[in-house]
This record gives sequence, C-alpha cells and structure tokens, in this order.
Amino acid sequence: MQNNHFLTSSQLPPQKFLFDRYFVGIVFAILIFGLTMVASASIDMSEHQYGSPFHYLVKQVIYLCLGLIASSAIMFISMEQLKKSATHLLIFAVVLLFLVLVPGLGRHINGSARWIGIGPIELQISEFVKLCVVIYMANYLIRKHDEIQASVTGFLKPMGLLAVIGLLLLAEPDFGAFVVIVLTVLGMLFLSGVRVKYFAALLAIVVVLMALIAISSPYRVARLTTFLNPWQYQYQAGYQLTQSLIAFGRGHWVGLGLGNSIQKMFYLPEAHTDFLFAIITEELGLVGALVVVLLYVLLIGRMMMIAWRSQEADRSYGALLVFGFSFWLVVQFIVNVGVSTGVLPTKGLTLPFMSYGGSSLVIDCLALAMTLRVDYETRLANFGLRDLSDLPVVGKVT
Repeated sequence: MQNNHFLTSSQLPPQKFLFDRYFVGIVFAILIFGLTMVASASIDMSEHQYGSPFHYLVKQVIYLCLGLIASSAIMFISMEQLKKSATHLLIFAVVLLFLVLVPGLGRHINGSARWIGIGPIELQISEFVKLCVVIYMANYLIRKHDEIQASVTGFLKPMGLLAVIGLLLLAEPDFGAFVVIVLTVLGMLFLSGVRVKYFAALLAIVVVLMALIAISSPYRVARLTTFLNPWQYQYQAGYQLTQSLIAFGRGHWVGLGLGNSIQKMFYLPEAHTDFLFAIITEELGLVGALVVVLLYVLLIGRMMMIAWRSQEADRSYGALLVFGFSFWLVVQFIVNVGVSTGVLPTKGLTLPFMSYGGSSLVIDCLALAMTLRVDYETRLANFGLRDLSDLPVVGKVT
C-alpha cells in the first residue's frame, strides 16, 4: 500500500543555502582587496621592468581565474573520493619535491630551488605539498584514531613521513613552508585526541629540532640576529626589515592614500609579495591594517564554524580537513604579519590570497573550494541527502 504525503518548500533545503554565503562573501572581499593592493604595490616595479604598470596585476588576475576554474572542478569531487586519493596525492607531492632538486628541472630563484617550470608557468611545489599533507593527515588521523589514542606509535608513524618532507624542503631551502606544515600537523594531531603527555613530548622535540635547524645555517643565524636589532644592520641583512618598518611608520592612522606609497618605489624589496602588508599599512594606515586583520579573523571564524558543523554531523574527515586548512592559514598569516612588523625573523611566506604569487593563490583557492565542498556535504547530510539528485519534487510524493 502506498502512503501519500505532501512536502512543502519549507521542508526542503533551499539550494541557495547549500553553501555558506558569508564565507564566500568574505573570500571575495579578501581577493578583491588583494588584487587592488597588488596593483598598487607593483605599479612602479612593473613599469620599470616591463614597460607596463599593470603587468603583475594582469598575471595575478590570470592566476586567480585559474584558481577559480580549478576550484569549480574540485567542487565536484566528494570528500569520500578525496579521502581515497589522499595517499596517492602525498606520494605525488613527495616525488615533485625530489624532482625540484634535480638540476635542469628545478628553477633557482633568489638562491632557492622551489619551482618547477612548465613553459612560462612556474609551480612552487611547497604550496602543493601543504595541501597534500593536510589531505593525507586528515585521512590518516581518522583511520588510525583508536591507535593514536591508545599508543605513542599512532602519531609517531606519520612523523617519519613528515621528516622526509622536511628534509626535502630544507634542501631547497624553504624553512618557512616547513614551519607552516609542522605547526599545521601538530594542530591536527592535538584535535585528533592524542594523549597530552605524548603531544607535549612531541612538541618539545619539534621545538628543539627547529631551533637546531635555525642555527645550523649561517644565513638563518643572520636572520635571527638581524630581526632583534635591524637598525644595526640597516644597509646589510636588516635592509628589508628596516624599510618595512619605515613603511609602517609612514602609515599613521589613515595612511598616505591608495597608490601613494613611497617604499614601493624600489626601497622595499618584495613589496608586492612577502611585504605587501607593510604597503597596505603605509597607504591605508592602521585603519587599513585592522580591516585586513578583521577580514582574516572572519574568514578563519567561518572556516572553524564549517568544521564544527561537519563534526556535529558526524563527518569527521571533512571537519579535520577544514581544521587543518584553518591552522595552515592562521600560521601563514601570523608569520607574514610578524615578519613585516619585525616580530618574527624574515621568512619567505606570502600573505594568503593577497600577495602576488600564482602557485600560492591557486592552491589557496583549492583549499577554500574543499572547505566549501565540506560545508555543502554537511548541509545535505543534515537533511539525510547524499546529493541534489536525492531532492524530492515539492508537492505530492508517492
């Protein structure tokens, strides 16, 4: 016997609510802000190097379009499919880390071999590795959840793989990416429920090892000593930091005005990349800097909310994945701002979504697309649906 009943539109998940509108709005606000500041910070250098004031802006727009296209494709990949591909993705990333060190394949820029060139396109492999590590660790920590909580070996196993990745990154060298990956993995381990005593021991070991790595290289030692008193080395190792601090000093409350930075006129190296935050503060002042901080706080807050909702819906993999992305962005944002303000030693880390850089922008877009996919699947799961094809037709249902 058939039971007839009616479904009203209020009982169905409205399609416009199948994603976090506030999250998407914040992302686009950051991206537009970033494009505007890249255009402003690079205009003089672009004119000098290429004879066109918007060369870097055009390239950044192209990278953003590529990132959005790739993100649209990622949105069609379910979390279950992504979880099954996690190990293969990480193996591929490790292979690329080996290849970037092969003479003739890896491209050296500013003394570091971090890029693989494909025609006119240069891919920074460490950015891709960050993404793959988070995807893999979320999968591993879900699969080995009981072992992680029961014994020390549960969380020591991935540390071996992390050590291999760390050695390859340090060989480039890319200490900044290594720091971001390590801190992100530690955050994910803590959330996975590892015993406090094991986590504390691991944290102590990591701190000691990172300190030893930091003092093992003369140029890292120089960076450590320089940031403590950059004015002593104003025209040597401290030049970049002192020029950044001058930019902050000029900004005052409301800045010199958009496009009126003096430091971007060949005084501050990497003004449109690693030190974009200094130019933002110089042109838009403390008010502009606080707006940027607020945008990132809102972004991370929405990501944490998406992760929490996924956890509440018993979708642990998606939750841990988004928590991992959140840790990654928080660490990179703090390090970039800390370097620009002289609170942390100089590291080659971009301001996420804002600084000029194709690889970082595309990978960041992919991470946000996966976050949006997690939110989409969580919202469907809350209605007992797998995908939109499971939506019944509004009206009489047999």
